[in-house]
Amino acid sequence: MTDNRKAIVPVWTLATGDVRVPVLAGDEPMTVERLAELRSVLAGLADKPIATLEVHPLPEKLDRSRGIPLDAASPLAQHLSQLVTQSAKGSSAAATATAAGEGLYRMVIPAKVAAQVGQGIVRPMASKAAAGGIHSALVNQTGIAAQATFVPVGAAAAAGAAGGAGATAGVAVVGSAALTVAAPLVLMAVAVGVSASADRKRQQAIEHITELLEQLHEQKLDDERRDLDACRDAIDKATAILLDQGKLGLSVGLDSAAHAISKALVAAEGRLAQWQSALDKLPDGKAVEIDTLNKSFPGVDDQGGMFRAHLELAALAIALKQRVIVLQAVEHAQADSGNLFENFARALKVDQQRLDKLESGIAGVLVRLSALELARPRGVRPVFTAGEVDRLMSAASRIRKLGDGVSVDSRATDVAIEIARNEDGSVVVFPALPA
Repeated sequence: MTDNRKAIVPVWTLATGDVRVPVLAGDEPMTVERLAELRSVLAGLADKPIATLEVHPLPEKLDRSRGIPLDAASPLAQHLSQLVTQSAKGSSAAATATAAGEGLYRMVIPAKVAAQVGQGIVRPMASKAAAGGIHSALVNQTGIAAQATFVPVGAAAAAGAAGGAGATAGVAVVGSAALTVAAPLVLMAVAVGVSASADRKRQQAIEHITELLEQLHEQKLDDERRDLDACRDAIDKATAILLDQGKLGLSVGLDSAAHAISKALVAAEGRLAQWQSALDKLPDGKAVEIDTLNKSFPGVDDQGGMFRAHLELAALAIALKQRVIVLQAVEHAQADSGNLFENFARALKVDQQRLDKLESGIAGVLVRLSALELARPRGVRPVFTAGEVDRLMSAASRIRKLGDGVSVDSRATDVAIEIARNEDGSVVVFPALPA
Protein backbone atom coordinates (compact mmCIF):
# COMPACT_ATOMS: atom_id res chain seq x y z
CA MET A 1 0.00 0.00 0.00
CA THR A 2 1.48 3.32 -1.02
CA ASP A 3 0.63 6.65 0.58
CA ASN A 4 2.15 9.59 -1.25
CA ARG A 5 1.40 11.92 1.63
CA LYS A 6 4.03 12.45 4.28
CA ALA A 7 2.24 10.53 7.02
CA ILE A 8 3.10 11.21 10.66
CA VAL A 9 3.62 7.88 12.39
CA PRO A 10 4.01 7.61 16.19
CA VAL A 11 6.70 5.18 17.28
CA TRP A 12 7.22 3.75 20.75
CA THR A 13 10.44 2.23 22.06
CA LEU A 14 9.46 -0.73 24.23
CA ALA A 15 11.87 -2.30 26.69
CA THR A 16 11.46 -5.70 28.32
CA GLY A 17 13.15 -4.59 31.51
CA ASP A 18 14.27 -1.50 33.43
CA VAL A 19 17.16 -0.20 31.32
CA ARG A 20 18.87 3.12 30.73
CA VAL A 21 20.52 4.15 27.48
CA PRO A 22 21.80 7.52 26.20
CA VAL A 23 19.33 9.90 24.59
CA LEU A 24 19.11 8.85 20.96
CA ALA A 25 15.80 10.04 19.60
CA GLY A 26 14.48 12.84 21.78
CA ASP A 27 11.22 14.34 20.54
CA GLU A 28 12.32 15.19 17.01
CA PRO A 29 10.68 13.57 13.97
CA MET A 30 12.69 10.81 12.29
CA THR A 31 12.99 9.37 8.81
CA VAL A 32 12.72 5.63 8.19
CA GLU A 33 16.51 5.49 7.84
CA ARG A 34 16.99 7.23 11.17
CA LEU A 35 14.54 4.84 12.82
CA ALA A 36 16.50 1.86 11.48
CA GLU A 37 19.69 3.34 12.93
CA LEU A 38 17.94 3.88 16.27
CA ARG A 39 16.90 0.23 16.42
CA SER A 40 20.45 -0.94 15.78
CA VAL A 41 21.94 1.36 18.42
CA LEU A 42 19.35 0.44 21.03
CA ALA A 43 19.96 -3.26 20.41
CA GLY A 44 23.69 -2.73 20.84
CA LEU A 45 23.63 -0.50 23.93
CA ALA A 46 20.79 -1.92 26.00
CA ASP A 47 21.25 -5.05 28.10
CA LYS A 48 17.54 -5.87 27.82
CA PRO A 49 15.64 -6.50 24.57
CA ILE A 50 14.15 -3.32 23.08
CA ALA A 51 11.53 -3.26 20.33
CA THR A 52 9.91 -0.43 18.40
CA LEU A 53 6.18 -0.17 17.75
CA GLU A 54 4.63 1.94 14.98
CA VAL A 55 0.96 2.56 14.20
CA HIS A 56 -0.24 3.02 10.61
CA PRO A 57 -3.72 3.42 9.13
CA LEU A 58 -5.50 0.10 8.74
CA PRO A 59 -5.50 -0.90 5.04
CA GLU A 60 -8.91 -1.30 3.44
CA LYS A 61 -8.03 -4.73 2.08
CA LEU A 62 -6.22 -6.95 4.54
CA ASP A 63 -6.23 -10.75 4.46
CA ARG A 64 -6.99 -11.46 8.12
CA SER A 65 -7.19 -15.22 7.50
CA ARG A 66 -3.38 -15.36 7.62
CA GLY A 67 -3.27 -14.27 11.25
CA ILE A 68 -4.36 -15.40 14.71
CA PRO A 69 -7.39 -13.48 16.07
CA LEU A 70 -7.58 -12.49 19.75
CA ASP A 71 -10.56 -10.83 21.37
CA ALA A 72 -10.47 -7.54 23.27
CA ALA A 73 -10.23 -9.33 26.64
CA SER A 74 -7.02 -11.17 25.71
CA PRO A 75 -3.85 -10.02 27.49
CA LEU A 76 -2.15 -8.86 24.28
CA ALA A 77 -5.16 -6.76 23.24
CA GLN A 78 -5.41 -5.30 26.73
CA HIS A 79 -1.71 -4.43 26.89
CA LEU A 80 -1.96 -2.71 23.52
CA SER A 81 -5.16 -0.84 24.47
CA GLN A 82 -3.62 0.43 27.69
CA LEU A 83 -0.51 1.58 25.86
CA VAL A 84 -2.67 3.44 23.33
CA THR A 85 -4.89 5.03 26.02
CA GLN A 86 -2.03 6.26 28.18
CA SER A 87 0.01 7.49 25.23
CA ALA A 88 -2.89 9.53 23.85
CA LYS A 89 -3.03 11.54 27.11
CA GLY A 90 0.39 13.07 26.62
CA SER A 91 1.16 12.86 22.90
CA SER A 92 -0.89 14.67 20.26
CA ALA A 93 0.65 12.49 17.52
CA ALA A 94 -0.36 9.31 19.34
CA ALA A 95 -3.83 10.70 20.08
CA THR A 96 -4.42 11.59 16.43
CA ALA A 97 -3.10 8.28 15.07
CA THR A 98 -5.14 6.16 17.48
CA ALA A 99 -8.34 8.23 17.64
CA ALA A 100 -10.25 5.91 15.30
CA GLY A 101 -9.56 2.96 17.58
CA GLU A 102 -8.33 0.83 14.72
CA GLY A 103 -4.90 0.68 13.11
CA LEU A 104 -2.11 -1.54 11.90
CA TYR A 105 0.60 -1.79 14.55
CA ARG A 106 4.04 -2.93 13.46
CA MET A 107 6.47 -4.16 16.10
CA VAL A 108 10.08 -4.62 14.99
CA ILE A 109 12.40 -6.83 17.02
CA PRO A 110 16.13 -6.18 16.33
CA ALA A 111 18.23 -9.00 14.92
CA LYS A 112 20.15 -9.33 18.17
CA VAL A 113 16.90 -10.07 20.00
CA ALA A 114 15.49 -12.20 17.20
CA ALA A 115 18.43 -14.55 17.65
CA GLN A 116 17.26 -15.10 21.24
CA VAL A 117 13.72 -16.01 20.23
CA GLY A 118 14.38 -18.72 17.70
CA GLN A 119 16.06 -17.34 14.61
CA GLY A 120 15.24 -20.52 12.70
CA ILE A 121 11.54 -19.71 12.88
CA VAL A 122 11.87 -16.52 10.85
CA ARG A 123 14.44 -16.53 8.08
CA PRO A 124 15.02 -14.17 5.15
CA MET A 125 13.13 -15.40 2.10
CA ALA A 126 15.42 -15.94 -0.88
CA SER A 127 12.51 -16.70 -3.21
CA LYS A 128 10.51 -13.69 -4.35
CA ALA A 129 7.49 -15.89 -4.84
CA ALA A 130 7.74 -17.26 -1.31
CA ALA A 131 8.28 -13.83 0.22
CA GLY A 132 5.30 -12.45 -1.64
CA GLY A 133 3.20 -15.14 -0.09
CA ILE A 134 3.59 -13.79 3.44
CA HIS A 135 4.10 -10.06 3.00
CA SER A 136 1.16 -7.98 4.11
CA ALA A 137 -0.14 -4.71 2.73
CA LEU A 138 2.18 -2.67 4.92
CA VAL A 139 5.45 -4.16 3.81
CA ASN A 140 5.24 -4.35 0.06
CA GLN A 141 7.89 -2.94 -2.26
CA THR A 142 6.84 0.69 -1.77
CA GLY A 143 5.23 0.42 1.65
CA ILE A 144 3.91 3.22 3.83
CA ALA A 145 7.03 3.26 5.97
CA ALA A 146 9.09 4.68 3.11
CA GLN A 147 6.73 7.68 2.95
CA ALA A 148 6.34 8.26 6.68
CA THR A 149 7.88 10.57 9.24
CA PHE A 150 8.19 8.92 12.64
CA VAL A 151 7.46 10.84 15.85
CA PRO A 152 8.77 9.33 19.11
CA VAL A 153 6.19 8.91 21.86
CA GLY A 154 7.75 9.91 25.18
CA ALA A 155 8.00 7.51 28.10
CA ALA A 156 6.01 9.71 30.44
CA ALA A 157 3.15 9.65 27.96
CA ALA A 158 3.36 5.95 27.29
CA ALA A 159 3.54 4.38 30.69
CA GLY A 160 0.56 2.13 30.40
CA ALA A 161 1.26 -1.27 28.90
CA ALA A 162 0.56 -2.96 32.21
CA GLY A 163 -2.01 -5.51 33.20
CA GLY A 164 -2.39 -9.25 33.33
CA ALA A 165 -0.54 -11.92 35.25
CA GLY A 166 3.20 -11.47 35.40
CA ALA A 167 3.11 -7.93 34.06
CA THR A 168 6.27 -5.93 34.58
CA ALA A 169 5.01 -3.06 32.48
CA GLY A 170 3.38 0.17 33.55
CA VAL A 171 6.66 1.66 34.70
CA ALA A 172 8.02 4.37 32.48
CA VAL A 173 11.78 4.47 32.64
CA VAL A 174 12.54 7.94 33.96
CA GLY A 175 16.07 8.33 32.82
CA SER A 176 18.03 9.31 29.79
CA ALA A 177 15.80 7.74 27.14
CA ALA A 178 12.10 7.59 26.32
CA LEU A 179 11.50 3.89 26.93
CA THR A 180 8.35 2.11 28.04
CA VAL A 181 8.79 -1.09 30.02
CA ALA A 182 6.37 -3.41 28.26
CA ALA A 183 7.65 -6.95 28.62
CA PRO A 184 4.18 -8.60 28.47
CA LEU A 185 3.24 -6.72 25.30
CA VAL A 186 6.50 -7.64 23.55
CA LEU A 187 6.35 -11.24 24.83
CA MET A 188 2.77 -11.77 23.65
CA ALA A 189 3.37 -10.11 20.26
CA VAL A 190 6.44 -12.24 19.60
CA ALA A 191 4.75 -15.41 20.82
CA VAL A 192 1.62 -14.97 18.68
CA GLY A 193 3.55 -13.71 15.63
CA VAL A 194 5.99 -16.60 15.73
CA SER A 195 3.16 -19.09 16.31
CA ALA A 196 1.27 -17.66 13.33
CA SER A 197 4.42 -17.91 11.21
CA ALA A 198 4.90 -21.56 12.16
CA ASP A 199 1.23 -22.33 11.48
CA ARG A 200 1.47 -20.78 8.03
CA LYS A 201 4.38 -23.11 7.28
CA ARG A 202 2.22 -25.99 8.53
CA GLN A 203 -0.60 -25.01 6.17
CA GLN A 204 1.77 -24.84 3.22
CA ALA A 205 3.32 -28.22 4.08
CA ILE A 206 -0.13 -29.83 4.40
CA GLU A 207 -1.22 -28.47 1.01
CA HIS A 208 1.93 -29.76 -0.69
CA ILE A 209 2.04 -33.17 0.94
CA THR A 210 -1.67 -33.87 0.42
CA GLU A 211 -1.23 -33.33 -3.30
CA LEU A 212 1.91 -35.47 -3.38
CA LEU A 213 0.35 -38.37 -1.48
CA GLU A 214 -2.68 -38.42 -3.74
CA GLN A 215 -0.27 -39.18 -6.58
CA LEU A 216 1.91 -41.65 -4.66
CA HIS A 217 -0.83 -43.75 -3.01
CA GLU A 218 1.54 -44.43 -0.10
CA GLN A 219 -0.59 -45.49 2.87
CA LYS A 220 2.29 -45.42 5.37
CA LEU A 221 3.22 -41.85 4.50
CA ASP A 222 -0.44 -40.84 4.49
CA ASP A 223 -0.81 -42.24 8.02
CA GLU A 224 2.27 -40.27 9.08
CA ARG A 225 0.73 -37.10 7.65
CA ARG A 226 -2.62 -37.74 9.37
CA ASP A 227 -0.93 -38.33 12.75
CA LEU A 228 0.90 -35.03 12.44
CA ASP A 229 -2.07 -33.01 11.23
CA ALA A 230 -4.16 -34.42 14.07
CA CYS A 231 -1.83 -32.63 16.50
CA ARG A 232 -3.15 -29.26 15.40
CA ASP A 233 -6.31 -29.46 17.51
CA ALA A 234 -4.37 -29.87 20.77
CA ILE A 235 -1.88 -27.16 19.79
CA ASP A 236 -4.65 -24.69 18.92
CA LYS A 237 -6.39 -25.31 22.26
CA ALA A 238 -3.13 -24.94 24.19
CA THR A 239 -2.33 -21.73 22.31
CA ALA A 240 -5.70 -20.22 23.21
CA ILE A 241 -5.32 -21.17 26.88
CA LEU A 242 -1.81 -19.80 27.26
CA LEU A 243 -2.50 -16.58 25.37
CA ASP A 244 -5.33 -16.02 27.86
CA GLN A 245 -2.74 -16.69 30.60
CA GLY A 246 -4.45 -19.88 31.72
CA LYS A 247 -2.91 -23.15 32.88
CA LEU A 248 -2.49 -26.19 30.66
CA GLY A 249 -4.00 -29.49 31.77
CA LEU A 250 -3.75 -33.07 30.56
CA SER A 251 -7.20 -32.83 28.97
CA VAL A 252 -5.83 -30.55 26.26
CA GLY A 253 -3.82 -33.44 24.82
CA LEU A 254 -0.63 -31.50 24.19
CA ASP A 255 1.55 -34.28 25.63
CA SER A 256 0.35 -36.86 23.10
CA ALA A 257 0.66 -34.32 20.29
CA ALA A 258 4.23 -33.52 21.32
CA HIS A 259 5.04 -37.26 21.34
CA ALA A 260 3.73 -37.70 17.77
CA ILE A 261 5.71 -34.69 16.61
CA SER A 262 8.88 -35.98 18.26
CA LYS A 263 8.50 -39.34 16.46
CA ALA A 264 8.16 -37.53 13.14
CA LEU A 265 11.26 -35.44 13.87
CA VAL A 266 13.26 -38.59 14.65
CA ALA A 267 12.14 -40.03 11.31
CA ALA A 268 13.14 -36.80 9.53
CA GLU A 269 16.56 -36.84 11.18
CA GLY A 270 17.05 -40.46 10.12
CA ARG A 271 16.15 -39.66 6.52
CA LEU A 272 18.44 -36.65 6.55
CA ALA A 273 21.36 -38.82 7.73
CA GLN A 274 20.68 -41.27 4.88
CA TRP A 275 20.57 -38.42 2.31
CA GLN A 276 23.81 -36.92 3.56
CA SER A 277 25.51 -40.32 3.51
CA ALA A 278 24.31 -40.98 -0.05
CA LEU A 279 25.66 -37.63 -1.25
CA ASP A 280 29.00 -38.23 0.48
CA LYS A 281 29.39 -41.51 -1.44
CA LEU A 282 28.97 -39.87 -4.85
CA PRO A 283 32.26 -39.41 -6.76
CA ASP A 284 33.55 -35.85 -6.60
CA GLY A 285 33.35 -33.83 -9.79
CA LYS A 286 31.67 -36.59 -11.81
CA ALA A 287 28.25 -36.62 -13.43
CA VAL A 288 25.62 -38.85 -11.83
CA GLU A 289 23.03 -40.96 -13.60
CA ILE A 290 19.37 -40.40 -12.79
CA ASP A 291 18.83 -44.05 -11.87
CA THR A 292 21.73 -43.92 -9.40
CA LEU A 293 20.28 -40.79 -7.79
CA ASN A 294 16.81 -42.32 -7.58
CA LYS A 295 18.08 -45.21 -5.44
CA SER A 296 18.77 -42.84 -2.54
CA PHE A 297 16.33 -40.08 -3.47
CA PRO A 298 13.25 -41.86 -4.87
CA GLY A 299 11.42 -39.69 -7.35
CA VAL A 300 13.89 -36.82 -7.10
CA ASP A 301 13.48 -36.24 -10.84
CA ASP A 302 9.70 -36.21 -10.58
CA GLN A 303 7.28 -33.53 -9.37
CA GLY A 304 5.54 -35.96 -7.04
CA GLY A 305 8.24 -38.37 -5.89
CA MET A 306 8.63 -39.94 -2.47
CA PHE A 307 11.70 -37.83 -1.74
CA ARG A 308 9.60 -34.68 -2.03
CA ALA A 309 6.93 -36.22 0.21
CA HIS A 310 9.59 -36.87 2.84
CA LEU A 311 10.70 -33.24 2.57
CA GLU A 312 7.15 -32.00 3.15
CA LEU A 313 6.67 -34.36 6.10
CA ALA A 314 9.84 -32.94 7.65
CA ALA A 315 8.60 -29.39 7.04
CA LEU A 316 5.28 -30.25 8.67
CA ALA A 317 6.93 -31.79 11.74
CA ILE A 318 9.27 -28.80 12.11
CA ALA A 319 6.41 -26.28 11.84
CA LEU A 320 4.34 -28.11 14.47
CA LYS A 321 7.32 -28.44 16.79
CA GLN A 322 7.99 -24.70 16.46
CA ARG A 323 4.49 -23.98 17.71
CA VAL A 324 4.97 -26.36 20.63
CA ILE A 325 8.27 -24.69 21.52
CA VAL A 326 6.60 -21.28 21.60
CA LEU A 327 3.86 -22.65 23.87
CA GLN A 328 6.44 -24.11 26.26
CA ALA A 329 8.36 -20.84 26.26
CA VAL A 330 5.26 -18.77 27.08
CA GLU A 331 4.33 -21.17 29.88
CA HIS A 332 7.80 -20.87 31.42
CA ALA A 333 7.82 -17.08 31.09
CA GLN A 334 4.41 -16.62 32.68
CA ALA A 335 5.42 -18.85 35.58
CA ASP A 336 8.07 -16.33 36.64
CA SER A 337 6.72 -12.78 36.59
CA GLY A 338 10.07 -11.33 37.63
CA ASN A 339 11.98 -12.88 34.75
CA LEU A 340 9.46 -12.70 31.94
CA PHE A 341 11.27 -12.25 28.65
CA GLU A 342 14.49 -13.98 29.72
CA ASN A 343 12.61 -17.19 30.53
CA PHE A 344 10.81 -16.97 27.21
CA ALA A 345 14.06 -16.61 25.26
CA ARG A 346 15.80 -19.35 27.21
CA ALA A 347 13.01 -21.88 26.71
CA LEU A 348 12.87 -21.17 22.99
CA LYS A 349 16.58 -21.59 22.50
CA VAL A 350 17.08 -25.14 23.75
CA ASP A 351 14.81 -27.07 21.38
CA GLN A 352 15.09 -24.52 18.60
CA GLN A 353 18.78 -25.37 18.17
CA ARG A 354 17.80 -28.94 17.27
CA LEU A 355 15.32 -27.68 14.68
CA ASP A 356 17.88 -25.23 13.29
CA LYS A 357 20.29 -28.11 12.79
CA LEU A 358 17.63 -30.23 11.04
CA GLU A 359 16.49 -27.36 8.79
CA SER A 360 20.02 -26.35 7.86
CA GLY A 361 20.89 -30.00 7.17
CA ILE A 362 17.95 -30.39 4.78
CA ALA A 363 18.82 -27.09 3.12
CA GLY A 364 22.38 -28.33 2.64
CA VAL A 365 21.14 -31.53 0.99
CA LEU A 366 18.93 -29.58 -1.42
CA VAL A 367 21.75 -27.22 -2.36
CA ARG A 368 24.14 -30.13 -2.96
CA LEU A 369 21.55 -31.95 -5.08
CA SER A 370 20.83 -28.85 -7.15
CA ALA A 371 24.53 -28.53 -7.99
CA LEU A 372 24.89 -32.08 -9.33
CA GLU A 373 25.57 -32.71 -13.00
CA LEU A 374 23.45 -35.46 -14.55
CA ALA A 375 25.07 -38.04 -16.80
CA ARG A 376 23.53 -39.58 -19.89
CA PRO A 377 22.15 -43.11 -19.26
CA ARG A 378 24.57 -45.87 -20.12
CA GLY A 379 23.60 -48.01 -23.07
CA VAL A 380 24.84 -49.87 -26.13
CA ARG A 381 23.18 -47.43 -28.50
CA PRO A 382 25.22 -44.35 -29.43
CA VAL A 383 22.04 -42.36 -30.11
CA PHE A 384 19.26 -41.71 -27.63
CA THR A 385 15.57 -41.39 -28.32
CA ALA A 386 13.75 -38.09 -28.05
CA GLY A 387 11.97 -39.40 -24.96
CA GLU A 388 15.26 -40.19 -23.20
CA VAL A 389 16.63 -36.75 -24.01
CA ASP A 390 13.45 -35.07 -22.77
CA ARG A 391 13.58 -37.04 -19.52
CA LEU A 392 17.20 -36.06 -18.93
CA MET A 393 16.56 -32.38 -19.58
CA SER A 394 13.41 -32.35 -17.48
CA ALA A 395 15.14 -34.12 -14.59
CA ALA A 396 18.10 -31.75 -14.72
CA SER A 397 15.77 -28.75 -14.57
CA ARG A 398 13.77 -30.11 -11.63
CA ILE A 399 16.87 -31.05 -9.65
CA ARG A 400 18.48 -27.63 -10.22
CA LYS A 401 15.33 -25.99 -8.88
CA LEU A 402 15.64 -27.86 -5.58
CA GLY A 403 18.04 -25.15 -4.45
CA ASP A 404 15.70 -22.27 -5.34
CA GLY A 405 14.60 -20.31 -2.30
CA VAL A 406 16.76 -22.36 0.07
CA SER A 407 18.58 -20.30 2.67
CA VAL A 408 21.59 -21.80 4.40
CA ASP A 409 22.42 -18.44 6.03
CA SER A 410 21.65 -18.74 9.75
CA ARG A 411 22.31 -15.08 10.54
CA ALA A 412 19.44 -13.47 12.41
CA THR A 413 17.47 -10.67 10.81
CA ASP A 414 15.21 -7.99 12.25
CA VAL A 415 11.74 -9.45 12.73
CA ALA A 416 8.50 -7.56 12.06
CA ILE A 417 5.20 -8.51 13.69
CA GLU A 418 2.07 -6.79 12.44
CA ILE A 419 -1.06 -6.45 14.56
CA ALA A 420 -4.37 -5.25 13.14
CA ARG A 421 -6.42 -3.59 15.89
CA ASN A 422 -10.17 -3.23 15.44
CA GLU A 423 -12.45 -0.54 16.88
CA ASP A 424 -13.70 -2.90 19.59
CA GLY A 425 -10.13 -3.53 20.79
CA SER A 426 -9.81 -7.04 19.36
CA VAL A 427 -6.70 -7.81 17.34
CA VAL A 428 -5.37 -10.08 14.62
CA VAL A 429 -1.66 -10.93 14.81
CA PHE A 430 -0.03 -11.79 11.47
CA PRO A 431 2.90 -14.17 10.91
CA ALA A 432 6.27 -12.80 11.93
CA LEU A 433 8.48 -12.06 8.95
CA PRO A 434 11.91 -10.61 8.21
CA ALA A 435 11.75 -6.81 8.52
